[in-house]
Amino acid sequence: MKITFAAAINCIDGRVQTPVIEYLKRALAVDGVDMITEPGACGVLAENRNEAVVSALKNKVELSVRCHGSRIVAVAGHHDCAAYPKTREEQEAALLAAGRVVGSWNSEIRVMLLWVDEDGSVSEIGS
Repeated sequence: MKITFAAAINCIDGRVQTPVIEYLKRALAVDGVDMITEPGACGVLAENRNEAVVSALKNKVELSVRCHGSRIVAVAGHHDCAAYPKTREEQEAALLAAGRVVGSWNSEIRVMLLWVDEDGSVSEIGS
């Protein structure tokens, strides 16, 4: 039996791991989610200034695509992020920019942008 995967670039915050994994499994009908974490990930990608960190995130996405066949990569932002303490609106703008960065890495992947609210609910934002 072949296991299907998606990947997610998410904050390290433990409150948002399970909600993102469960959302992606349900929404995409995948068996597994390769979780790629970085403090304030959506901000790091949106600002695209820390070349070493962005390159490391890209390498991890490429590994997920190559080894697990991931064709969808989610980028998540969340309420009360310690590393990227911005409003929801500011984080949604950052997610849009982050999505453009991630989408530029591989034309064969689809990028999903996710918001995790304070109650753990996950919603997809426009791309």
